[in-house]
Amino acid sequence: MGTGHADYNTPQRPPRLLARPPVSSWPAGTVSTAARNLDQVLAQELQDFLRELVSIAAAASLPYFRQTVAIDNKNADGFDPVTVADRETEDALRRAIERRFPEHGIIGEERPPHRPDARYQWVIDPIDGTRAFICGLPTWATLVGVCDGGVPAFGLMSQPVVGEYFIGGGGTSMNVYRDRETVLATSEVAELAQSSLFATSPTMFAEREAANRFGALSAHVRLTRYGVDSYAYCLLAAGHVELVAEAGLGFYDIAALIPIIEAAGGTVTDWAGRPVRGGGTVVAAANPALHARALELLAG
Repeated sequence: MGTGHADYNTPQRPPRLLARPPVSSWPAGTVSTAARNLDQVLAQELQDFLRELVSIAAAASLPYFRQTVAIDNKNADGFDPVTVADRETEDALRRAIERRFPEHGIIGEERPPHRPDARYQWVIDPIDGTRAFICGLPTWATLVGVCDGGVPAFGLMSQPVVGEYFIGGGGTSMNVYRDRETVLATSEVAELAQSSLFATSPTMFAEREAANRFGALSAHVRLTRYGVDSYAYCLLAAGHVELVAEAGLGFYDIAALIPIIEAAGGTVTDWAGRPVRGGGTVVAAANPALHARALELLAG
């Protein structure tokens, strides 16, 4: 047996990437509007670069995982933690993006916007799930989305402790776990009574109306679970979860996840059924039929 101390400071060996079809070969009708409008060469370059960011984010975040770090609180009326891991991970990602795409903009959770009027925007949540991070739970992730004119086109969710990432957009969503790359597809379950529902925490429904609407949805599903942050959205894309409903999100919380879910066959809107463009309320569903049933309860 070893010493009993896991080495979280060394990123997992980058997974072997299996051959995948070029953007130009994706089936017509499956490509999101934003991705379809992208130049094919640029679209491929963006996806390849997102994969490069996996190891960059891991190298910046893992040295601080399950270590004693100072915790700052960004919310005087509550608890919104941030650590050096959040800041250094975002800084590392920003440097890499600015070197590769100097004409693109960057929106991050911890730093001011860079080139906010640019057509292409990279939306970064360096440590999604900081509460999990400071508690030593490997359910946090790095989120990076690419928007074209404000519309999410490609997204990455990476969890370096587990050693996997999810990447999606342009009609294809993938999970890469060690040496295995899997195409994702959402569940075909269309009835609420057979569905699982996730949210990060019941405390995100602080307003009574939001709590009542979420409660109405929860009362109609088979199972309600809390606490896995962005993992819930990716598990929805992978077909293991049917619904995620949340409130009070920032755009950096969801921008990367929308392309992953939509390219796997799911639907993501706010609780009024509108496209998500700035955070707020979000409902993700495995398929349009289930989404419509969830909206009946969430829209009020």
